[in-house]
Amino acid sequence: MADGIGHMPRGPARILKAAKWSWQGLCAAWMHESSFRLEVCLFVVLAPLALWLGQTPVERALLVGSMLLVIAMELANSAIEAVIERYGPEYHVLAGRAKDMGSAAVFVLMMNVLLCWGLILVPRLF
Repeated sequence: MADGIGHMPRGPARILKAAKWSWQGLCAAWMHESSFRLEVCLFVVLAPLALWLGQTPVERALLVGSMLLVIAMELANSAIEAVIERYGPEYHVLAGRAKDMGSAAVFVLMMNVLLCWGLILVPRLF
């Protein structure tokens, strides 16, 4: 039963439902988004390397966390694209702008990965 302002009840049942919906989203992204699959595969390869190369917990968190941000933004970008495609395949300047901005957000976070990895690992080479 909802509380006085219309929210779903809180507690373990709600958490389990939210986890189920999140899992469904991850499965849908895996099935329908090649970019998401590529980023997950890169994460699976690079995360153990990040844990090994990071010398402190903060370095490890930055190396792994920066990659997780890319995956999260790819999910958001895919959601944006799905909503736009829901309304039809015809071109609209605002739809194109929204898709381009979602793609740009993923790109910015990929540059963040390079920056984090570079700032942490390059000084060790010299």
